Amino acid sequence: MQYEGDVYRPPSEARSLIIQVTIGCSHNTCTFCHMYTGKQFRIRKREEILRDLEECSIEYGRYVRRVFFADGDALIVKTPLLLELLAYVKDHFPYVERVTAYGTASDVLRKSEEELTALAKAGLEMVYLGAESGDDEILRQIQKGQTAAELIEAGRKLKRCGIKTSVTLISGLGGPDGMEKHALESAKLINEMNPEYAAILSLQLREDSPMAREVLRGERQLLTADQTVEETEIFLRAIDSPGTVFRSNHASNFVALAGVFNQDIPLMLQQLEEAKAKQRYRPEWMREL
Repeated sequence: MQYEGDVYRPPSEARSLIIQVTIGCSHNTCTFCHMYTGKQFRIRKREEILRDLEECSIEYGRYVRRVFFADGDALIVKTPLLLELLAYVKDHFPYVERVTAYGTASDVLRKSEEELTALAKAGLEMVYLGAESGDDEILRQIQKGQTAAELIEAGRKLKRCGIKTSVTLISGLGGPDGMEKHALESAKLINEMNPEYAAILSLQLREDSPMAREVLRGERQLLTADQTVEETEIFLRAIDSPGTVFRSNHASNFVALAGVFNQDIPLMLQQLEEAKAKQRYRPEWMREL
């Protein structure tokens, strides 16, 4: 099996078989992100992907329970090839429970509902959407290339077609001055989408990212731990998305949270208040793991 570059995957795919369908990210201009800057985007050849799947099925096919299609936006691949890959997984990995992939709003909106429905029936259970924010000004600043309206429509479209959605937001993108709007607009985004899953990561920057250079030049301020908690509290108080499974327990988060909207919001707010009162935050060395 071949794998090019560093491995990036959602936390919930830690035990998944990760198959590179694309190399890198087709967008690859987000100012906070360094994940795929060292990769030249391309869609891998069909023969290469199938060869990897074949090798893995022979070696440990009976042990695989989950499959994740990488890299940054595997959903950009044309539907016939994705259907062929999903069929191969179904035929050669008998105990697979789900197949997931990263996707962008543009990827979703580019495909017809017929295509997405076919992918769902073939076994694509969930798409991870990196929304980052519901604030259009922040989305413009970070060069996301998508609007909140497009993200919402993509989430709704996936739901109509039977594909679950996991939406990721990033705390701190608005800085101290923009944190309230970032929190409120991000909550609005989740409310409008009502995804099956939602998560918040805390902003962490590598030195060579464009946003890190903005910080060094004094053009951007990062949130303190207290401010990050306050932003999350604003977000939670504005949420109305019944049934969405929420996680904020990534290594980057100052406080680990897990619950279900809307029922567990009071408990999570209490946890944040206690952490802030006692200054019980995850230490920096652990947040960098």
